[in-house]
Amino acid sequence: MVELPVLSSAVEMDILDSSVETMHHASAQGKKLYVETYGCQMNVGDSEIVKGVMHQSGYAMTDTPDDADVILLNTCAIRDNAEKKIYERLNHLKYYKKRNHDLVVGLLGCMAERLRGDLLGERNLVDIVVGPDEYRKVPELVHKASVGEQGIAVKLSRVETYDDIEPLRTEGISAWVSIMRGCDKFCTFCVVPFTRGRERSRSFTSIVDELKRLWDNGFKEATLLGQNVNSYLDETLNKDFADLLAESARAVPQMRIRYTTSHPYDMSDKLIETMAEYDNICKYIHLPVQSGSDRVLQAMNRHYTVAHYIERMHKIKSLMPHCALSTDIIVGFPTETEEEHEMTMALMREVRYDGAYMFKYSPRENTKAWKMNDDIPDDVKTRRLNEIIEQQQRISHAINQTEIGKTFDILVEGPSKRNPAEWQGRTDSNKIVIFSHDRSVSESASSYVIGDTIRVRIERASSATLFGPVV
Repeated sequence: MVELPVLSSAVEMDILDSSVETMHHASAQGKKLYVETYGCQMNVGDSEIVKGVMHQSGYAMTDTPDDADVILLNTCAIRDNAEKKIYERLNHLKYYKKRNHDLVVGLLGCMAERLRGDLLGERNLVDIVVGPDEYRKVPELVHKASVGEQGIAVKLSRVETYDDIEPLRTEGISAWVSIMRGCDKFCTFCVVPFTRGRERSRSFTSIVDELKRLWDNGFKEATLLGQNVNSYLDETLNKDFADLLAESARAVPQMRIRYTTSHPYDMSDKLIETMAEYDNICKYIHLPVQSGSDRVLQAMNRHYTVAHYIERMHKIKSLMPHCALSTDIIVGFPTETEEEHEMTMALMREVRYDGAYMFKYSPRENTKAWKMNDDIPDDVKTRRLNEIIEQQQRISHAINQTEIGKTFDILVEGPSKRNPAEWQGRTDSNKIVIFSHDRSVSESASSYVIGDTIRVRIERASSATLFGPVV
């Protein structure tokens, strides 16, 4: 054990931090890290930040837990089912613990604060628990765990943005770029403000500079991420999200720019007009509505009415007629009536979303809705959910049939999951397109690589996918 000197001044403390970091780096040499990510795109971005931090500390990455010295699960607490999956996975990982007694298993992200006592307590499922604002401490906690000391770091921050951390992106042509953290909306069903803290934005210039580096490194598409990207604000420069989107489009004019997730309350005319102005800003908007009932929206603390939401839809379609739309919908929120469920169905028919993420209401601790009476029986929730899923599939199928005969620019992503003779890509409106890559059938199959933009003519379509040959 290296004994470090007792230091007092701020400069000396920096030297101490550097010494500890050097010691952790030395202990990590030759060791491998495996990260599993659950939940939303924010978690994908966070996993890349953690990998960046660990890579700087000397760890190599591995894509399998079999040869890992450290296994980290980056978790989601947005719904009860997500937590059940994590507990099941942690029980599976006991096998690796038995095989390698030096293995360090850690849990990161949104479950950390909620379940730290259970995870580190009697069940002893993990060695470290780290919240979304404490990822800089992961190397130190892993080092301590390797010598038998369990660790926890779950304090929320009002300033942490990881602005200076370069995420480690190991593959692909599309990148997630976190532009802000936390949320100030406090929807009554949502645990995010309690697991990720309050809103704070990265600096304007750091985001634009990161996009330029991504383009220089071969990335063709970037998605700007935030719990509510619309409320992004660089207070120093007085730049809002529309300003950031415009500058991003100008900085990397050949790169596709996407963003998620938006809040209807903050979907401004300025933002919609900015999207319409730049060709490389993808014409796709994910705008969660949650319910078609004003009373339910008020109970959810959503800050807008159905009329306001529909007016935003009309504004988007008037400036971008071919913009694809998707949404989030929760069924069975406390006290939701059959009539209010039908209001949601009617809103879906009016807006005609290209796609939707649809869920049964799941009570989450610490939220205001947790104190409400979860009075909708599960079989009623299930029936309502099935009804909106079936309706959305019909709408999506009908919309996609109108794409037949059209030709789209497709960003090539690589082989499809089902058939290596078929490849897939994506339109700028976020629709998946499958096309033949069989060289014995088509000469064009050998004329493009992953990351190229090609032209595909749509010949058939399902509710989820478009199909056609390369032009």
